[in-house]
Amino acid sequence: MKEELIVGLEIHVQLATKTKMFCGCKLAFGDPPNSNVCPVCLGMPGVLPVMNRQAYEYAVRAGLALNCQIARFTKWDRKGYYYPDLPKNYQISQYDLPMSHDGFLDIELDDKRTKTIRILRAHLEEDAGKNLHEGLDHSRVDLNRTGTPLLEIVTQPDLSSAEECRILAMELQKLMQFLGVSEANMQKGHMRFEPNINLKITEDGREYRTPICEVKNLNSFRALERAVAYEEWRQLEEWKNNHDYTLDNYGKQNRGWDDDKEETVFQREKEEAHDYRYFPEPDLVPVEIDDAWLDRIKSEIPELPGVMKKRFTEEYGLNDYDAAVLTGDRATADFFNQAVQAGGPAKRVANIVTQFGLKTANEQDRRMDEIGVSTEQVAQLAQLVENGLINASAAATIFEIILDDERHPETIARENNLIQQSDTGALEAMVDEVIATNIQAVQDFQTGGKKSGKARGFLLGQVMQKSKGKANPKIVGELIDKKLKK
Repeated sequence: MKEELIVGLEIHVQLATKTKMFCGCKLAFGDPPNSNVCPVCLGMPGVLPVMNRQAYEYAVRAGLALNCQIARFTKWDRKGYYYPDLPKNYQISQYDLPMSHDGFLDIELDDKRTKTIRILRAHLEEDAGKNLHEGLDHSRVDLNRTGTPLLEIVTQPDLSSAEECRILAMELQKLMQFLGVSEANMQKGHMRFEPNINLKITEDGREYRTPICEVKNLNSFRALERAVAYEEWRQLEEWKNNHDYTLDNYGKQNRGWDDDKEETVFQREKEEAHDYRYFPEPDLVPVEIDDAWLDRIKSEIPELPGVMKKRFTEEYGLNDYDAAVLTGDRATADFFNQAVQAGGPAKRVANIVTQFGLKTANEQDRRMDEIGVSTEQVAQLAQLVENGLINASAAATIFEIILDDERHPETIARENNLIQQSDTGALEAMVDEVIATNIQAVQDFQTGGKKSGKARGFLLGQVMQKSKGKANPKIVGELIDKKLKK
């Protein structure tokens, strides 16, 4: 028996516009339920929608970054279905003429191989509201989210493991943030994932396809990866117990994810396109994009994470790991860039941001640019380390201080007696004293081999201890080598 996992992913991205897709209601997370609504998004009789131009341009920007073909002519369609969170009983979406199609995105797998995931389409639509169930004696409906601009990205079934699904989702989140089209904050519901999963099983020369199961509304990378892995196991077990468990016999179905039990739960049979009764939206004109409009949108696309990562390694000499961490999100990448442009040595800035800055940001649950330190201060701190005025330990102390202090790091270093001692004469006297009182270490150094390295490290440590950590270790090391080699 041979088994192959097949996954196509649908990704819903809420666009970061100020107002909704077809009305002027504001978009805000955490406002009181049903406080940001109007007759249009409530679906009152006789109202007319008006397209949000910014949302369409954001969608085109995303489509271009996904290497999609941008449709010069597209229209809006009504997708009819009834749920309590959709007051007008239909969703304005795009059916047969999506605004972008036939793209791709390259992802780097855990083993460093690159895999191309084809993008079937990326189209624009409005979001539904939200049903509230937990902790309530009856369900409630919050329609604040109704009408939010929603970009739906649909991949081809090119994913073949739960890990690949996670990696693609993370790359798409990063891409949307870099483009500036979405905050892509999953805690706020800005991104939701819906994998379509089935298996191709070959046994005794015969091929079986298990039913395609779509797991709805996953809002974390962890949930996505575990849901796909669970479905792979579940479908294989179902087929082993019943070889008639196939797509032809059972069709397609929607399932939900129970995060506590870590298993999927059957919801309903999956609707097909004809079930939604698509027809052209009569209240909206088609969208036609000309060369000038398209060229302007192209000019607004910023440097993308893959290109930026490559530049950080080639131009700044960073290793792959640091470059990947720094381009993990746009806020961190921009902060690093600006600190280097402010005069900070790139490698020193990278160390400060990755070792001190991101640690603080994680502890505060904030972005790198929100923790209180400025890019100019990080550049100045990096320069102090580069010039040998302070050591790494002092840099960590100073960083903690400048989180709440706008002064120059050198002023803080001098005030706190953290300037590194680099006076050769004073350091030479300390080295002479340490050598004179540690004859055994000197003899070990002279023997060579492993003992030599340990002896040198011991003597260096003694000088640092004698100077109370203020001696410049580079100068001390040079002095020790010079004297012991004599």
